Amino acid sequence: MRNLHHKQFVGSVALLGLAIALIWSQSTPTLAGSDAKKTQAGVPVEPDMHEFMEYVFQPTYKRLKQAIAAEPDNRKVWKAIKSDALILAEGGNLLLLHDPQNDRSSWNEYSQDVRKEGGLLYKAAKSKDFKTARKHYVAMLKNCNACHQKFADGEHQLTP
Repeated sequence: MRNLHHKQFVGSVALLGLAIALIWSQSTPTLAGSDAKKTQAGVPVEPDMHEFMEYVFQPTYKRLKQAIAAEPDNRKVWKAIKSDALILAEGGNLLLLHDPQNDRSSWNEYSQDVRKEGGLLYKAAKSKDFKTARKHYVAMLKNCNACHQKFADGEHQLTP
């Protein structure tokens, strides 16, 4: 009788182990599956950071700098500020797809701060709150400049 219970116990443990392995293998992709998922989840179209910045961030920053230089007096300017703020905020997400040569942790932090400050700028622009929008615009640029200091040898400093 004891031998039967032992066999049932071992069989139950083996079955439990098999179930755990099956669940784990389905929820944790293999390396090939992970690469396939990454390809679907997001890969930079332009891996060169200089090119990416020049064609995504630079034109957006230049438009936004002009639009937010003074308090907007019409819907059209507020709409332009909202658009560029949202592009820059989402650009923070795109930055997370890029791999820096070193210090991934700092890269992620700067990228998330661009997303955060750009998002807050966008929300302030939606509310037509110029003072708050300007505050988040300046905070975003401060973050951009800190990132440029760390990853671009201090080049490409932005002015509000």
